[in-house]
Amino acid sequence: MKHSLKNRESETEYLFCKSEEAKDAREFLTKVGDKWTILLVAMLAKSPNRRARFSELRKKVEGISQRMLTTTLRNLERDGFVEREVFPEVPPRVEYTLTPLGVNLLDPLQHLIDWVGENWWKVKISRRKFGPLK
Repeated sequence: MKHSLKNRESETEYLFCKSEEAKDAREFLTKVGDKWTILLVAMLAKSPNRRARFSELRKKVEGISQRMLTTTLRNLERDGFVEREVFPEVPPRVEYTLTPLGVNLLDPLQHLIDWVGENWWKVKISRRKFGPLK
């Protein structure tokens, strides 16, 4: 059964919910909320056939180290969002492709990106009014 904030009787019920569904949502948001995951999924989505070589991703994602790129791609592979294919060539060629699950993630991510585009300025204003954290 799907739940949303709009379907809850009260906001408090949702905020203090200790259900497995709420735990899963927190775990997922932590996952996609890291510095590189959304960016890598977006880069793969923009690549031809939603497929890219490791070296192409490294060039496209400014500031990511080889180690962090490897770690993030492995985590995405472990969670089923990307597939890794190694070609027996010299030097070895490795390509990553979004899986159907990864493609299914694109629409919700786009909604999140749209929300940021529409509302982030409000967050910035609020932060300026609040002042620096002590």
